[in-house]
Amino acid sequence: MKLPDDIAALADETIAALTAAKLTVATAESCTGGLIAGALTSVSGSSEVVYGGFVTYANEAKIAMVGVPFGLLREHGAVSKEVAMAMADGAMAAAGTHLAVAVTGVAGPTGGSAEKPVGLVHFAVATEDGTTHLKKTFSGLDRDGIRHASVVQALKMLLKAAKAQPAR
Repeated sequence: MKLPDDIAALADETIAALTAAKLTVATAESCTGGLIAGALTSVSGSSEVVYGGFVTYANEAKIAMVGVPFGLLREHGAVSKEVAMAMADGAMAAAGTHLAVAVTGVAGPTGGSAEKPVGLVHFAVATEDGTTHLKKTFSGLDRDGIRHASVVQALKMLLKAAKAQPAR
């Protein structure tokens, strides 16, 4: 399967950075449904650095697979900074990797609200030094466009984190 050129280029660069630094990564994905892990594993040699991915689409999967506390989901909802960060932290802990990236959002076209509109996506990257968060709203895009933009953003964040880590 041929990936879009922008995603393929970012995946190549990210795998190269992870490999050079001898870092491992896991993904925790909700609205992207495994597309980030798929992009990373499309690169030859990625098995050296990619542990795997958790597709945590349902809240129950977020709890069972990456240990998101039920109370966070109840208090903040699945599409939130707190849950994205807990997903990244939980994926890194469950996989035993150096890094993890997490994405949770509203890809639409249904499911949005005034508080959490279609296109709202929370990203988090966990490293051994801490977890960073980014909130983005992708306006004017359809479901495929939101998912595409989310994969691009997640790969950019992961690449930046990989380059910032000391080599092993």
